[in-house]
Amino acid sequence: MKLEELSLILKAELRGNPSFVCQNVASITNPNKNSISVIKKINKPSDEILVNAGAILTTFDLASSIKLQTNLLLVKDIDTAFIKLLNIFKYQSSIPKLTPVLNNLSKGKSSLFLGENVTIGDNFSYGANVVIQDNVSIGNDVHIGSNVVICYGTIIGNNVQIDHGCIIGSEGFGNVQDSTSTWRHLPHLGNVVIKDFCSLGVNCCIDRGTIDDTVINQGVIIDNLVHIAHNVIVGENTAIAAKVGIAGSCIIGKRNKIGGMVGIIDHITTADDVTISATSTVTKNLSEAGIYTGILPISKHSTWKRNASWFLKLDKMFKYLNFRKK
Repeated sequence: MKLEELSLILKAELRGNPSFVCQNVASITNPNKNSISVIKKINKPSDEILVNAGAILTTFDLASSIKLQTNLLLVKDIDTAFIKLLNIFKYQSSIPKLTPVLNNLSKGKSSLFLGENVTIGDNFSYGANVVIQDNVSIGNDVHIGSNVVICYGTIIGNNVQIDHGCIIGSEGFGNVQDSTSTWRHLPHLGNVVIKDFCSLGVNCCIDRGTIDDTVINQGVIIDNLVHIAHNVIVGENTAIAAKVGIAGSCIIGKRNKIGGMVGIIDHITTADDVTISATSTVTKNLSEAGIYTGILPISKHSTWKRNASWFLKLDKMFKYLNFRKK
């Protein structure tokens, strides 16, 4: 879409070439000359923004911080404009056009529903009521269990197993409040990429990225009932136990071991070879390899054990101090 057309839809002031054609929306960390990127804030007022995108949507206040000469769309309400922009470029999956496919086990009933432009490799097997939407690519030796939905644009590598009830590529929990404090959902333009030799347990949910992709790297194994939010990157050969929740934009290192019911807040990064004990809550980056436990505020496991031993003695210490006061 031409920048002039976008400016009218977004009610934005255009500074630059009105005939410039935006082909897609790209993140500020992965822009290209044909994309439009969005800048909502900067860390310091003195920061200079270097984004090599064909166009930038931002606020009037931040316009002076854009160092590179590029096309600008300037608005007052950046959140509302961002939602409109994502909706313009959002792909509409052809769910009504899904084609039923019969197999020998379905006894005349539709068992697989395919969208348009789906690519499937050799030795593909599946259970009942599997839905694969548009533009999905699936490699060789892939098995998909019953009642699985693979949403549009998902890329699945070779030797992948996806167990019953999984939803891959649904939109994440991306929302912003407008000027009236009403929640507005952010459309998600990214995809999900699952690389070779991955395994997903029953009823896992992996959300598509907002702009960039959610990526599950090679050799990752995931237990039942795990939720991985938008824009998460999971490193190679990581193991994730049941009921883990990983919030948006986390980067999980290689060979991590994440215990059951762990919760990881958004924008967390973990180093390679990190082990997180079951039921821990991760609220800060884990920059070194090791075992971490976060039932109390997360710390190195050796430190946590010392603190926990004192924690268990607090009641006796309290009674002792009260006795001394008397």
